Amino acid sequence: MADTTTKLNVNSRDAAGSRAARRLRRSGRVLGVLYGGGGEPVGFDADARELRHALAGAGAVLDLSIDGGKAQSVVLKEAQRDPVRGETIHVDLLRVRLDEAISAVVPLELTGVDDAPGVKVGGILEQITRELNVEALPTAIPEAIVHDVSELEIGDTVVLGAVAPPEGVTLLDDLEETVVATLSAPRLQTQVEEEIEAETEVVGSSGEAAASEGGSSEE
Repeated sequence: MADTTTKLNVNSRDAAGSRAARRLRRSGRVLGVLYGGGGEPVGFDADARELRHALAGAGAVLDLSIDGGKAQSVVLKEAQRDPVRGETIHVDLLRVRLDEAISAVVPLELTGVDDAPGVKVGGILEQITRELNVEALPTAIPEAIVHDVSELEIGDTVVLGAVAPPEGVTLLDDLEETVVATLSAPRLQTQVEEEIEAETEVVGSSGEAAASEGGSSEE
């Protein structure tokens, strides 16, 4: 679960153009905007290393202090990454109240894959859904939701309704329509069966055609 012990100190920043932004990034700073909670948006820049540490836990609640001022509870709303280096270059933080539920996106992790009977006989387990939309108090947002698939057989399909969220967490996606995972037969075996079925149909069609031609010649 998230907690409120992670502190992050940042500097306020006025919009000063792309040149100033590039200079800050080169010096190891990450730009960001704080908004929500009935307050005005505030631009800031943060030390890249400190920010990375603060955001290490998914759904983490941060005690954010701007220019050394009073700390306020915030969560990460969105992060932009450099497409080449993968480094965070911009973040949007959202003011929250610890007594009011918020929506968040958390990873879905499957456990027991190798123990599933269907996997042991060569079946292919495919995870269809990897992130879930949830609602909970900021301090109750989990780093991930875990679901055990160790009992799956070939042909089984897991829908979201089978996933049990932690106490205090509500799943927002459709419980019946959201497919979490499927366990299908080995592709090679399936392909062979399809080829045999196709060949059987071709042979059957050829036999019918020959019989039809034979009947016409007799007439």
